[in-house]
Amino acid sequence: MSFADFLEELQIEHERTKSALQEIRVLIKQSTAEVDRLTHKNSQMTTYVRQLKIDTAPREDIKNGYESLLNDQQRLFIMKGQLEKLQADQQNMDRLAQLQSDVLSKGNSAGGFASQGDNSAPRQLVDTSNVVRIIEIEEATRKSLVRKMHDGPASSLSNFILQAEICERLFDNNQAQAREELNVLKNTAVKTFSKVKDFIFDLRPMMLDDLGIVPTLRSYALSLSKKSEIEASVHTTGIEQRLPSHIEVTVFSAVQQLASNARSHGQASQIQIIIDTSPDQVNVVVEDNGVGFDPSEIFENKSKQTLGLPTLQERLSMLNGELNITSGAGQGTRAEFSVPIEQV
Repeated sequence: MSFADFLEELQIEHERTKSALQEIRVLIKQSTAEVDRLTHKNSQMTTYVRQLKIDTAPREDIKNGYESLLNDQQRLFIMKGQLEKLQADQQNMDRLAQLQSDVLSKGNSAGGFASQGDNSAPRQLVDTSNVVRIIEIEEATRKSLVRKMHDGPASSLSNFILQAEICERLFDNNQAQAREELNVLKNTAVKTFSKVKDFIFDLRPMMLDDLGIVPTLRSYALSLSKKSEIEASVHTTGIEQRLPSHIEVTVFSAVQQLASNARSHGQASQIQIIIDTSPDQVNVVVEDNGVGFDPSEIFENKSKQTLGLPTLQERLSMLNGELNITSGAGQGTRAEFSVPIEQV
């Protein structure tokens, strides 16, 4: 590719980026208006529910009122999450547009890259491509976290708040029923606390910093076995040593993703994790006895993000790592990946 061709392609991509930015701005404006509308509606519904007389109002009215309020709160939470995502998208796209503009400005300026020859074009093209890949990976992670937060702790906390309001209003009129509701509230709090602990561990286990990758994987396997009735085990070979932080995080996240796929999609009852560490590389195998799948369907059609494998492959490749999947219908799945230990 000649330097002129590179600049021409970059100019086209820059125009696409500006067009995407314009679309994002429109969506942000629409989402902001929807958040304002839902906030107002939620405020009105909250006032209505609080005005209901628990001891005299029909049970069906109370039930419908609280269910409507809960639905409004969840809808508002989802829309706020969507608005935050769009705002983050806008920031990332702004950075990409600025990078493209800077490269175009230097390339078109007198003597910009001309003295370097056409060899500078591929290097700049790779840099721009890396920015896009990083943005895509960040957004895939963000979507996953928002979904887990909504389905887990956020939903539980919404119910927690509603139950607390019911208890508060029952104290003066029906203490026996208030005690029953408090017992329900206590059980909900215990379950929510457990979910939050699991969420924090899944997001970033603190013991990873304190003890390292091997103890953290053993703890994860033990927890997986207890909570999902899956027989999960960890085996180590080679040198058991602390790895650079970014590699330990990558290894844990990869094992977590592969084990989650085996449990949720592969319907596995056994998962074996093998980690082998040499002075210059860490090799990991995650093998299960699940139903299996056709890896080519996932990697050839990257729009299918169900298993998250294309994103995982991108993360590993950015550390000069490799991912290989061996699987088939009824054959279980064997995932192998490696990451160089040297600083990158």
